Amino acid sequence: MNTTMTRFSQLSFKSAFFTTFALSLFITSCDAPDPEPEPYESGVVVLNAGNFFDNNGTLSFIQNRSTTVSTDIFQATNSRRLAGSMQGYNEIDGKGVILVDNSTAGQDKAEIVEIGTFKSLGTLAAPDIENPRQVVRVSANKAYITCWGATGDFSNFYPNPGYIAVVDMASRQVVKKIPVSKGAENMVVSGSEVLVGSVGGEKALTVIDLNTDTVKSKVELGNNPDPIGLDATGQLWVYSAKEMIQMNAQTKAVGSRLKINTTADRNVGNITFGRDRQNIFFGLFSYAADGTVKGETYSFTIRDASISLATPFIRRHFSGMAVDPTDGTIYAGVTPSYKQAGYVVRYQPNDRSVKDSIRVEIAPSGFFFK
Repeated sequence: MNTTMTRFSQLSFKSAFFTTFALSLFITSCDAPDPEPEPYESGVVVLNAGNFFDNNGTLSFIQNRSTTVSTDIFQATNSRRLAGSMQGYNEIDGKGVILVDNSTAGQDKAEIVEIGTFKSLGTLAAPDIENPRQVVRVSANKAYITCWGATGDFSNFYPNPGYIAVVDMASRQVVKKIPVSKGAENMVVSGSEVLVGSVGGEKALTVIDLNTDTVKSKVELGNNPDPIGLDATGQLWVYSAKEMIQMNAQTKAVGSRLKINTTADRNVGNITFGRDRQNIFFGLFSYAADGTVKGETYSFTIRDASISLATPFIRRHFSGMAVDPTDGTIYAGVTPSYKQAGYVVRYQPNDRSVKDSIRVEIAPSGFFFK
């Protein structure tokens, strides 16, 4: 027997065996099916405020921007209610943050969830989070949440300054509180700064240095300044006392002030940019003697020298409105009452015609597109 040939045959057999085995693994891996999509991976999160004193706010999910809706998705996943009004939602570095405002003092919170399943990963509770208003991403794994703090009675509703809760998303902990104006509300991130508005009767935007998490300066603009966002040219828009103010986000110099010339009983709400940030939508509404709300929706461009109220963009008032950044579809919340399910009405962006109407839950007031 030829020993050399025997060894060569053994080696050839081993080589052929491992080659075939590796090839079978390759083929198997190539044939492996793609992972199943998570239930809330693509679509629109609808924030349903609920009836505040019933603490029954919920999140609905419109699947893939179709007409298929999943309701109360947090409860469905976690077998417990959010127990409060839905105040805000954002997704930050792979995690979702739900802001929950409960009518009972000390029961407010922020729930941190998986973005594809809405499974709870942790809860930020009072006193770290009290009367949360908005959440934004400011850097990798860092979020800001504006909070009113503990409120008082109607003779002095804002007895405490507001604050920004600085959240480390990796550890899911509040690591700092930045004191700001009372009634701290909306925020806009611009470069290394965050501009913070308020509804507590003060007149200045607070400018935060997001690298140091400290107050940098204040900018006087008018009563209850509400930052809307940056337009297509990078200019900041702020709403204050029935004025739309355009200002340079870096120098803070005011470029223009556009008056909304309407009667004292009419309120402004639902301010949002169009898809290309070349125009701004807003609602005008008032309360009738029977308690019902009447109003319309208007629009102006960032180049307009004045705001015309001659022709409404849509002759209807909404409980919430936003524009889908993918195709410009207008999402509008309709609330028949605070004791029954509401609707999301979708409008075509060009001719303002109704695309469809989708039944969701009580008081649809906000939208998050993903």
